[in-house]
Amino acid sequence: MDGRDLVRSMKTVGSAGAAQGLRTVRAAWRRRRADAAGLPARGAERARVPGQVREVEPGPGGGTVRFGRSELRVRVAMNGAVFWGWDGSGPEPSYALAGRCPEADPRAVLEPDKDGGWRVVAERVTVVISRHGAIEVRTPGGVTLRRDLPPRWWEPQEGGPGRWMQRSEVAADARFFGLGGRTSGPRLRDGAYRLWNTDPGRAVGRRDDPLHLTMPVQLVVADAGTHLVFHDTSWDGTVTLREGEEGAGSGHDRAGTSQLRMDGGPLRCWVVVGTPARVLFVWASLTGAPALPPAWALGHHHARSGSGGEQELRQVVAGYHEHGLPLDAVHLDIGHLDGRRAFTVDQERFPKLPVLAEELRRDGIRLVSVVDAAVPATPGDAVYDSGIAEGAFVRDASGRVVHGVVGPGESVYPDFTDARVRAWWGDRCAERIEQGFAGFRHGLDEPTSFTAFGEPTLPRSARHSLEGRGGDHREAHNVYGLCMARAGYEGMRGRLPEERPFVLSRSGWAGLQRYGGTWSGDVATGWPGLRASLSLVLGLGLCGVPYSGAGVGSRDGRPSAELYLRWLQLGAYLPLFRTHAGPRAGCGEPWEYGADVLEHARVALLERRRLLPYFVTLAHLARRTGAPYVRPLWWAAPEERALRDCEDAFLLGDCLLVAPVLEPGAGRRAVRLPRGLWYDTATGTAYEGPGQVLVDAPPERVPVLARAGAVLPVRGADGGLELEVWAPARGRTGGGLVVRDAGDGRDDAEVERYVVRWAGGKVVVEREGEAGGGVPPHPVRVRGLGGAPQT
Repeated sequence: MDGRDLVRSMKTVGSAGAAQGLRTVRAAWRRRRADAAGLPARGAERARVPGQVREVEPGPGGGTVRFGRSELRVRVAMNGAVFWGWDGSGPEPSYALAGRCPEADPRAVLEPDKDGGWRVVAERVTVVISRHGAIEVRTPGGVTLRRDLPPRWWEPQEGGPGRWMQRSEVAADARFFGLGGRTSGPRLRDGAYRLWNTDPGRAVGRRDDPLHLTMPVQLVVADAGTHLVFHDTSWDGTVTLREGEEGAGSGHDRAGTSQLRMDGGPLRCWVVVGTPARVLFVWASLTGAPALPPAWALGHHHARSGSGGEQELRQVVAGYHEHGLPLDAVHLDIGHLDGRRAFTVDQERFPKLPVLAEELRRDGIRLVSVVDAAVPATPGDAVYDSGIAEGAFVRDASGRVVHGVVGPGESVYPDFTDARVRAWWGDRCAERIEQGFAGFRHGLDEPTSFTAFGEPTLPRSARHSLEGRGGDHREAHNVYGLCMARAGYEGMRGRLPEERPFVLSRSGWAGLQRYGGTWSGDVATGWPGLRASLSLVLGLGLCGVPYSGAGVGSRDGRPSAELYLRWLQLGAYLPLFRTHAGPRAGCGEPWEYGADVLEHARVALLERRRLLPYFVTLAHLARRTGAPYVRPLWWAAPEERALRDCEDAFLLGDCLLVAPVLEPGAGRRAVRLPRGLWYDTATGTAYEGPGQVLVDAPPERVPVLARAGAVLPVRGADGGLELEVWAPARGRTGGGLVVRDAGDGRDDAEVERYVVRWAGGKVVVEREGEAGGGVPPHPVRVRGLGGAPQT
């Protein structure tokens, strides 16, 4: 036990009582003792670099380059992605990949290069390997996007996993994005970013790092091109970024740098080059298509925090109905459970939960249950006893079940890296479905407990199956939440094969999108927390997780009426739109903030309901293409430097630009526009981009602009689908895609394509693929016909 553990333990003693504090101290001692016994002491280390090229062996899509003290495998896949692995590392096994590694591109061959190096030339990328082990990624035109210097290893002389470091250089004008959910983003400034999923134990702000969901995925955007790099190792590590500077030092550019230090694991990575859309498409083909959420999950969620029971929940739902506020899902937190029995509903507070769930479903409202990774260690409890009998819980190196501290007692943790345990957990999830729940929200899946926030709950020496390979928690920690999400997803799919599973995970890793989405955890109340909410969603989308969101208003203090309203208005345009209130939450219900806030909140909620067909379309397109719903302004024009540095607005699909109000007292705000004609959806005023304009942002709305020529599927006054078409600029055409979704089934829906053009002074909308120009099967409303564009 170190000083940090002791400080946390003493805080717990003071805040939660001596008994809880003693359990915390005892658990921390156990963890330290287990690691001392189960992990080899790190003694003297031997440094190593690759050395010089000795020989090469061509192979499919590339080949193997052998150096004096290492070997490098290089392979270009048919989808254009490039893989390389040092020390003979291959792309499998991998928790990130969806299925098997893609086939190699037979057209890509390993051939000699100048100065004793080698290169692999493919259709979209060239990989150049120097004789000392430096690797350059170049465009087909020969422009260098990334240069990896020869790596370094530090290996224990007594054996065991070694540390390694990879230093990379990028263009001086490049900007870094990604690395999972980061509150300081979406553009990642100079600094160190840890790769270790962590629950800070408090509401987080702009400076907190790491958080619940980290992943070694970088998206680098420069004038010369965009590339994604993924280092496929789940061990603890740190990325240190430093942006470059043009004209630094006697007129020469200083390259941007990225330095990755890992405590272990293979040194292997994937690189994808292309436009942002193509990069995310290939990334999704590698790591799996995003799960399609049920249609109701794209509406308004409300989370209740605290110990209120069934009667309180009915009153809240009645309040939403009474005030005319749409509501699609209610999340119940741990207050609805018996604290010492897993998956067991508190019968005093919720005596007839299945009846309540069915009544809410008839009103169009689903119940979502929080499910924690920690299982109370209560002998006699059916889940605990079953898990002990199945050998489902994580054990230490000596074979004893590992205990952590959660709530009023100790808990144990399923080993989700074992397929057999995931199936066992899936059966437990089926029991939740029988109680009327339509989805799960996973918590404590970093995993964490109340032992020491920010520190691992499980000893680093704890043993995991790792799909039969065997290993310890140093490798399993970051993929624990990912594997739990898989268990919940497969459990729901097995129980309800005709419905789309709904799983939200607080933690995860690369590939999480295959099983659902993520929520941010608790963001600090305040205007910086509002900015952090947007940063998290944008960053996760660029890492391949398109469905995410942050709770409106946070839980560590009551926001002002203005902050609450602006947070709600932002949330209404994010993929996961979730508000929360209750005894343990800082926020109240919308009607508790006064008549003006209630009216403006109603406008935001009704607009989300109106845009539901558009969100459904974006969900289907994300599944097909990997494109996030929420995109940075530079998405279609990464070469526009002014857009790369804009972090206070975003694109919602191809049609809308949303400029949330992120500062107090703002009645107007500046909006940076990408190239083209844009319409203010509230006033119809037209603006010509690129450039910056000043638009009104009154309390009742945030600025939302529509792209000229956009076809926006919306919900009409009668509840049916309607096409809202924004007139293209004179002499130009437009168009868009619409995906109709009949319900929550698993069948793929049909994609409708529309073209918009001027003809004889009128705007004509036609459906593509129909003989003679198809008439749209939905009502059409054309907007933006009056007024000249302003610049």
